[in-house]
Amino acid sequence: MKKAKHPTSNFQPPTPNDDPGTDNHDSRAAWLLREGDMEGRKYDLEERLLGFASAVIDLSEKLPNPRAGNHVAGQILRSGTSPYPNHGEAEDAESREDFIHKLKVCLKELRETRRWARLTRRKNWVKDDPTLLFVLNECDALIRIFFSSIQTAKRNVVVQKRRQPVPARYPSGGAA
Repeated sequence: MKKAKHPTSNFQPPTPNDDPGTDNHDSRAAWLLREGDMEGRKYDLEERLLGFASAVIDLSEKLPNPRAGNHVAGQILRSGTSPYPNHGEAEDAESREDFIHKLKVCLKELRETRRWARLTRRKNWVKDDPTLLFVLNECDALIRIFFSSIQTAKRNVVVQKRRQPVPARYPSGGAA
């Protein structure tokens, strides 16, 4: 069996039989991730986006040279590499609303990439290529991650607004 160029994105969480005290290196790493290594999670998403962008570049290079192939290669290259730098912009957002907006841009670009990759598969331009399969699978996973992140961020905005005290108003119209 041929070994895929890009690893799969399936993360296997530890089961109750995976004791964090065992010598199983994968088990220890999984427990560390689950126990709140936030820096590891942020880095992991950045690494996933970097790997995804790299795979998209590889895929675009494999597409045929005729006019249609060049067009699709350019489109998938633009949309598929965009989430990586846009995620960096989201990390430095000026407000929660700006953060949500930048995550939505990433989500939009990922959805576009998924469409171009599906078209590539439909046209059979790269037959049984593991890079295409990786791009399709990782794109779906990243879409789910960004969609959930946006929903969580929106909920956090609502919670934050509810917690802000309302300034007391006096009959004269002035605030306290």
